Parts: sequence; structure tokens; C-alpha cells
Amino acid sequence: MKVVSFSDIWYWFVVMAVVSYFVGCFNFALLISKIKHKDVRRMGSGNPGTMNMSRQFGLAIGGLTLFCDMVKGGLTLLIAYFIWRDYVFAGSGVLVSDLARYVCGVSVIIGHIYPVTMKFKGGKGIASTLGMYAFALCCETEYPWMAAVVFGILLLTLFYIWASEWGSMGSLLGVSLLAATQAIVFYIRYAEDLFNGAVIALFVLLLLDCFLTWFAHRKNILSLLAGEEHHTSVKKLSHGKRG
Repeated sequence: MKVVSFSDIWYWFVVMAVVSYFVGCFNFALLISKIKHKDVRRMGSGNPGTMNMSRQFGLAIGGLTLFCDMVKGGLTLLIAYFIWRDYVFAGSGVLVSDLARYVCGVSVIIGHIYPVTMKFKGGKGIASTLGMYAFALCCETEYPWMAAVVFGILLLTLFYIWASEWGSMGSLLGVSLLAATQAIVFYIRYAEDLFNGAVIALFVLLLLDCFLTWFAHRKNILSLLAGEEHHTSVKKLSHGKRG
């Protein structure tokens, strides 16, 4: 492992954050709906994301949107991981790649939810966040079974949405479970360095991501509590009907 000081590479984190933010600003739901000569922002809930795309264009298009947004959420993160995976911060055992990948991942989520290219009115960040955690957790090479855990959580999320028809709540639970899984990994890895600045930053980034996704769904949560939340029927969508 190569040892580096944060003071010597801080500007790279700024570059990674800015680039990742603008990657996040690219909205696949809007692009796909434009290809179909429509604007998803003027349809259904108006949200340019997977759920609204599924309701308006069918499950296949919704799945394509989900896949594209998940890749977007993990792309810059994966690049950062491979660039910095052989480095640790001076005076600690904290991996530079751990901080780098979540700086990139969370920046993508911010860009997706608050894109400057769409007057700061983007999607709600669930698909990109699922992608961020899926890519990040699968980079945990010391836990080769982590990919199975991620796959299990994603399947559980889909099953909950299918069974309950509460799309927003199922999505938020999935994101929270993945965030908790990563937090546990970091706690175990850095049990002796919990007060290191980089480790604190890691947990702050995980909390920030959870806050952003839950805050973006605040209207859905209020509607759910009031019994007015829109049901998302995967069964109907699979038969070409609106959920």
C-alpha cells in the first residue's frame, strides 16, 4: 500500500466530486421519454425516474431506466475505486478508495436529485443510490460473499414492492438496508480508527445519502401516512397496464 496525505491530494476529491455531480445531472428517464417523443416530467407524477417511467411506458422501459440509473450511480465510484485502491491515508489504515468512492457516489446522487441542467428539479435518486451501494459493496473484496448480500437485498426490495404495492417505501427500505450494510462493514474495518477524520467523513456521507433520498420522498411519506399514496402494482405493469 502507498501512503498519501489528504493535504497532498485534496484537490482530486474536488475534481471527482464535480465530475460525478455532472454525471448525475444526466437524466436517462428524460432522454428515453424524449426518444419516445414525450416528456416524462409532464406525465403522471412528473418525476423523471423509474417508477413514473414504468407507469407511463411499461415495465420494460422502467427496467431500462432503472438499469441505466444504477450504472450511472456506480460508474464514477468504480473508476475512483480502481484509481485509489492501493493507497492509504498517512497515519492510519484508512483506505483512500473508501472515501473516494463515496465522494463520487454521493455527488452523483446530488446531481441526480438537484441537476443544474434541469433547474435543480431531478429524480428522487433511488435507482442511482441502489447502483451506488451495489457497485460499492461489490468492491469489498475481503468479503467475497457481499455480492450475494446485495443481490438478496435488491430481491427483497422488489418482493416488498410487488407484495405491498408501496413503491416509494420499498425503495427507501432497500436503500436504508444497503446503507446499514456498508456502515457495518466500515465499523468493523475501522473499529480502532472511528475518530479519524476520513472515517467520520465516510459515515457522514452515508447519512447524507439517506437524508437526501428520504427527503426527496417527503411528499410520498406524508401521502403514505395519510393513506393517499399511489399504489405501484408490478402485476398490472407486467401485463402492460398502468400500476
